[in-house]
Amino acid sequence: MSAVWLKLLTLLTLLSCPALSGPVNSEVVWRDSGEAVTIQCRCSDPNQEFLTLKKGLSEDYEVLYKDGNSEKDTIKKEFKARLQLNGVFPNVDIFIKNLTSNDTGPYWCEYKKFDPKFNEAMKMKGTGSILLVVTDRPQQFADSTCDPLENNLILVFVVICAALLIGIIMCLLIRIIILKTKTLRTKKKTRKVPTNDVYEDMRGTIRR
Repeated sequence: MSAVWLKLLTLLTLLSCPALSGPVNSEVVWRDSGEAVTIQCRCSDPNQEFLTLKKGLSEDYEVLYKDGNSEKDTIKKEFKARLQLNGVFPNVDIFIKNLTSNDTGPYWCEYKKFDPKFNEAMKMKGTGSILLVVTDRPQQFADSTCDPLENNLILVFVVICAALLIGIIMCLLIRIIILKTKTLRTKKKTRKVPTNDVYEDMRGTIRR
């Protein structure tokens, strides 16, 4: 996914998701592929019973479902080997590593508790929701940083080019000096040498 499309996705998501740009504490987080991110889900009501980390504009993809009254956690298969939980419920830090471009999207912290008055689970948005954008790092940069032999070859190539450039400059200077020397010698040869013919004629005229 190109950087242009990612920026467009970010803008469209922000425009179409008033919850992200509203009073909920949220931010846009940029990461490269292979890096990690921590989503800090927080809730002002300590009596919450469940936490669900959802992904997507319509919040239809459940990444994590945590029961605050037990140690039971349900993690989606795609995240199971990459997701770790830290903290004491309901304030939970969700750490996701080895990110890929497929992880790009909004993540929502949603809490639930059972309300006996209404005989149903009441939902509540928590703080910490983020819009995650994962970019693919260009392959040529990764190759150049991990291949010392290639770096040495590049250094040798630069040194050879510099030596050739210096040699060309010296040849041009020598040629210019030689041309100037030849020009001066030619001017000296073509210069006329004065003679005493006029004085000889005058002397002959005086004797007569």
